[in-house]
Amino acid sequence: MDLFSGHLQERLGKESPLAARMRPRSLDEFIGQESVVGEGTLLRRAIESDNLGTSIFWGPPGSGKTTLARIVAGLTSSHFQQISAVSSGVAEVRSLLREAEERRALHGTRTILFIDEIHRFNKAQQDALLSAVEDGVVTLIGATTENPYFEVNPALVSRSTVYRLEPLSPDELKVILRRALKDEERGLGKMGLEVDEDALEHLVRISGGDARVALNALEAAAFLAAREGSARIDLGKAEAAALRKALLYDKSGDGHYDTISAFIKSMRGSHPDAALYWLALMLEAGEDPRFIARRMVIFASEDVGLADSRALLVAEAAARAVEFVGLPEARLNLAHAAIYLSLAPKSNSVIAALGRAAREVREGEREEVPPHLRDAHYRGAADLGHGYGYLYPHDFPGHFVEQEYMPPRLRNVSFYRPSDSGEESGLVEDWLRRSRRGGDAPGSGEGLGKEGSSPERLGK
Repeated sequence: MDLFSGHLQERLGKESPLAARMRPRSLDEFIGQESVVGEGTLLRRAIESDNLGTSIFWGPPGSGKTTLARIVAGLTSSHFQQISAVSSGVAEVRSLLREAEERRALHGTRTILFIDEIHRFNKAQQDALLSAVEDGVVTLIGATTENPYFEVNPALVSRSTVYRLEPLSPDELKVILRRALKDEERGLGKMGLEVDEDALEHLVRISGGDARVALNALEAAAFLAAREGSARIDLGKAEAAALRKALLYDKSGDGHYDTISAFIKSMRGSHPDAALYWLALMLEAGEDPRFIARRMVIFASEDVGLADSRALLVAEAAARAVEFVGLPEARLNLAHAAIYLSLAPKSNSVIAALGRAAREVREGEREEVPPHLRDAHYRGAADLGHGYGYLYPHDFPGHFVEQEYMPPRLRNVSFYRPSDSGEESGLVEDWLRRSRRGGDAPGSGEGLGKEGSSPERLGK
């Protein structure tokens, strides 16, 4: 049976998918996650010294969580036990914990228990682990694609070191694919394949940072090439293997900038359908969702502004969802925000006002802070006249009092010129009512630019 088992394992190894065959066997073979497992890091030192404590590996699919656990299994002198939270119940967990306790009592051997998708365990299952972790019966390694601070028992998290793994970069994925093409023992090296650069780029792009997806697509493309009697994987085979066509989108070139420009201009033009199209194009092409989210947060103040200040909250919430939820689900949050920003009333008064003020700072005479506005909290400030004559608004009815806040030369200059869009006109009316200024609205001074002219772009 032992001989048969050995032959079976060898055969299964050869017939396993390329992604399984190319799984790194050591830390030296491991690609990516340099900040987590690179030379000199806490995790690497702990693994190499066989001194890893209770840990949680948190990251997207294909980022190396299970691979790291298997490397630990190959290096540790402890008994290594692996289960999946998807198929294991409370009874199995308790049985494993009893065995671990007996192993420690009889042989002095500690047990490392690796639980894949630990977030799938319910509260009872996670509670069953807690006492064993606290007592040192097992050293727990959990792997999860979900934020453990939300999805794993807080008591377990507090007793663990959480390691955050990121999606693999395009360059890292290329290294993995090229290694698989050359490896004659476990990879496709014996096939003598050549891959066109645009085909390789496509396989990397559609993988979404997941090494397993990239390797599976490469293997499918190699199969198509072999079936045609060819030793070359071109873009057509890569598209067919991945079941997705290559999009004309260069994330580092014109496609990147042109598409985000079209997306922003569509939202600015209040066209939700166009905004959704350009958003979908970027996501399908593998654009970094954090880049898209950042641009929407900027847009919320630049193009919606005070016409609907909730837009900034919506955009910021979408940006947080990208980090918290991740793709593919966070696409919904991005679409939600894109539609809201498109439908929202528009005002560019914020960027226009800041542009006018910045231009005055750059081009105008240098102005000193008026004495009554200077800091008067330190000893000796009063002797210098700092703060003298300042009127504290909260001491007056309506928490408002007339006094000058501008340098004398700019006393009659207005940088902020409100629009009549959305809620902004109401904000100005409330301000006028509180300040009792009547018709003296912002923008009624001499100003620094013609009304309706294009705002000066800040640093653009």
